Amino acid sequence: MRRRLLRLGYPGGLVARAIDRLTALGYLDDVAFARAWVESRDRAHPRGALVLRRELVLRGVARETIDEALAGREAAVPRSPAGPGGEADERAAVALLERRRRGLEREPDPRRRRQRAYALLARSGFDPETCRTVAAVFFTPGDDVPVDEDPVTSISPDGQVRSAAAPCAASARRVGTRA
Repeated sequence: MRRRLLRLGYPGGLVARAIDRLTALGYLDDVAFARAWVESRDRAHPRGALVLRRELVLRGVARETIDEALAGREAAVPRSPAGPGGEADERAAVALLERRRRGLEREPDPRRRRQRAYALLARSGFDPETCRTVAAVFFTPGDDVPVDEDPVTSISPDGQVRSAAAPCAASARRVGTRA
């Protein structure tokens, strides 16, 4: 808010007093904002911790506050040794795949289905290990393709090897980052 008010041309002293007053009244609370942002994203548009961190930095939230909000996200998730759901990122990845299940299941080839799931998760800011694990576990029942195969690499018609682990510039722009 401070940057925006200064950019609009308000004097620095006035901006500082206004920020102090709003903070004292409880109208400006970065901790509450960061927690609400993370909870909202987990509920409506699941994203990985890296993207959540980047989004909050772009909104001017301090790194310590972001760390606290993401630690709260991890603490809220019950630990489970079996399969996805043990970590907040895995739970969010499963939620995203659940939302997109119908579209992914239209792909009849199990290997391509896992590739598409991996690519979706990678574009959404999940780390490669989470993408691989969740995509493999999510579509394993009834699939006849071994899970240990690399679900991310494909070869384009011009012979170049492509990897879903490195999101393209267009998907990076959608989440407010640069590739």
